Amino acid sequence: MSHKIEVKNLYKIFGSHPERAMRLLEEGASKDEIMEKTKQGVGVCDASFYVDEGEILVIMGLSGSGKSTLLRCLNRLIEPTSGSVLIDGEDVNALGSKDLRIFRQKHLGMVFQNFALFPHRTVLQNVEFGLEVQNVDPENTIDPQTRTELSMQALEQVGLKGWEYSFPSQLSGGMQQRVGLARALALDADIMLMDEAFSALDPLIRKDMQDELIALQERVQKTIVFISHDLDEAIKLGDRIILMKDGMIVQEGTAEEILTNPANDYVARFVEDVDMSKVMTAESVMLKPADYAYYKTDGPKAALRKMKKAGISSIFVRKETKLAGMVTADDASEALKKGEKTLENILNQNFNKVAPDTLAIELFPLFKTGIPLAVVNDNDHLVGVVIKGSLLAGLAEGAQIT
Repeated sequence: MSHKIEVKNLYKIFGSHPERAMRLLEEGASKDEIMEKTKQGVGVCDASFYVDEGEILVIMGLSGSGKSTLLRCLNRLIEPTSGSVLIDGEDVNALGSKDLRIFRQKHLGMVFQNFALFPHRTVLQNVEFGLEVQNVDPENTIDPQTRTELSMQALEQVGLKGWEYSFPSQLSGGMQQRVGLARALALDADIMLMDEAFSALDPLIRKDMQDELIALQERVQKTIVFISHDLDEAIKLGDRIILMKDGMIVQEGTAEEILTNPANDYVARFVEDVDMSKVMTAESVMLKPADYAYYKTDGPKAALRKMKKAGISSIFVRKETKLAGMVTADDASEALKKGEKTLENILNQNFNKVAPDTLAIELFPLFKTGIPLAVVNDNDHLVGVVIKGSLLAGLAEGAQIT
């Protein structure tokens, strides 16, 4: 399967003699050693990764790790020293200046940390700016009415309808960032590059913007590369996370993969204070069902026998391939005394079902006394059960690993 973005062996060396730094990198020299010996700065070192269509990839690291430099190499705001950036199979680094400008307008929208709004323009005029720039290219000309319509649609998407004639100074920080987001959306670019987009916001506004981005992504399904130095933000937003140090990618994977299997001591220290209940999922702490009762063939006696053998006090019931309900040992015993031969009258729904990707923190309020949670897939097929003991043990084990 082809990827929306594919980066191969990308380097960025800052300085007038990058070849000196490249030679030392091949010999295993560190970023600091190269700066000391050559006065060349290593921004990105041999980065290779991909982003699939509709995915949010978060690139994170501490200040100076190279994450923002890497992002700007994708659209050549910073020229890479070597390597390739393929977008829909086209090598961005091979484009001439005119073709690059057209390519950016068609494929790439960017949202900056500092909002980058024009104070003398209204909200609507700020959103229209990117479309105005497109008119430099005669083949891409958009008439003023269409420009306004597209901008208004984008403002509505980010919840700013009614503010179009206000000025940036009249908006809160979160609202100003929404204007920047709307400007990128108005271009209808395939890819959004977001550089520390929420870092300048207060914590509560920042959380609201993260929620807004998740909701927006469900509607528009853009491919997003998001830069952050905040691990909690990366975990919340990212389908996958790339962690960088000294210009190099040190680990790539889902939040759970990175937190439960850190690649080295640096990653382990980076993630050691994370609340695992906000990362681990039902799938990672569930147990295989000890047994099933079958609606068509099992009665109370068979259900009790299976429960006794498995050492459980309730059993889930399957009807064909789907989860039909649950039977408790007490109900099965009463039915047996009454001479009932089927499970029909004692089948109940007094349990909670969750999806495999439900976060562990969301599972605790769902437990009922003595009754496990059923983990079901999209076809309502039982794939596992979660008991409180397995949940607590899974969280404890995950915390020890990190």
